[in-house]
Amino acid sequence: MTRNIIIIGPAHPLRGGLATFDQRLAKEFLDEGFDCSIYSFSLQYPSFLFPGTTQYSTEPAPQDIKIFSKINSINPLNWIKVGNELKKLRPDIIVVRYWLPFMGPALGTILRKVKKNNHTKIIAITDNILPHEKRIGDVPFTKYFLKGCDAFITMSEKVMTDLRKFETTKPAKKILHPLYDNFGEAISKEEARKNLGINKDEKVLLFFGFIRKYKGLDILLDTMSDKRIRDANIKLLIAGEFYGDEKNYSEQIEKLGIKNSLILHTDFIPGSEVRNYLCAADAVVQPYRNATQSGVTPLAYHFEKPMIVSNVGGLPLLVPHEKVGLVTEPNATAIADAILHFYQLGENYFIPHLRVEKQKYSWAKLAETITELNDDLQK
Repeated sequence: MTRNIIIIGPAHPLRGGLATFDQRLAKEFLDEGFDCSIYSFSLQYPSFLFPGTTQYSTEPAPQDIKIFSKINSINPLNWIKVGNELKKLRPDIIVVRYWLPFMGPALGTILRKVKKNNHTKIIAITDNILPHEKRIGDVPFTKYFLKGCDAFITMSEKVMTDLRKFETTKPAKKILHPLYDNFGEAISKEEARKNLGINKDEKVLLFFGFIRKYKGLDILLDTMSDKRIRDANIKLLIAGEFYGDEKNYSEQIEKLGIKNSLILHTDFIPGSEVRNYLCAADAVVQPYRNATQSGVTPLAYHFEKPMIVSNVGGLPLLVPHEKVGLVTEPNATAIADAILHFYQLGENYFIPHLRVEKQKYSWAKLAETITELNDDLQK
């Protein structure tokens, strides 16, 4: 008997890593013979709470995935309506994404309605339990959400630890964030650089993704002013949209006098362009101040790019030191040391390790873990 699975979370026409993840997971379930659809948001964030330029993608919708944009994150009457609709549909499993306490009231209310059918099992993929940037309401909103769930999946030990501070008895499993393999196959560095207008002989590092304070771009800009980095003529490609005040970064760049060391592509990077940026780089740098897991890491694995990451949160476990990359402290001098060490070792030193390590990151494994949790809940 085909089981019915509904994923609750962002999806097209919403853009970003969460939508990409949900759509790729839905594809995995469909490929494995499940009936799967996504319930997404008609309104995800009020415009005044959204730090980017737009929440919506201009790219075509994914093929063969049913997406219903029905959830309004700020309308309690809508939460009740959607909850009752899902209750009547009686899916076998609901997989719900949780990444921000702001979503706790909406998702928690929907899930409470669904549970009244005494059939559907609710499994939450908890990207974060508490956010990187703290706000009033984080704890009560998170508690409200968690009580509506039957089991949990985390993608880092840090999130599992945070989860167990709130929820000590319900089943939970940790799994590695699967590879983003839906951005196409790798292309040559020469071709990628040609597409981006970058000299094929440059030394180029990549900072990729939404630019938020916790990701430490300001630390990396300080690194780029290190005399050793300047003398080595290393360039930093910054690819991603500012989620916050761009002015602070512009002033820092001007003050440090590093404009000529930077290649700035600070608009949202559409999915069709992602591989150009990863393939153009020698390595990916993640100078984060704090981290749970990172969607950039599985991207780097997929395109077999070494990583230089901060020794914070779940990153060191995801990036074995001197195998798939280098782990360093989140300060400018330490990162500069790591960059120079990377170029001493050479990109090719890391490739065999990357090819072995990436085999652990599987969408099939995530789908299997979800169905195993559901089976355990039925016992």
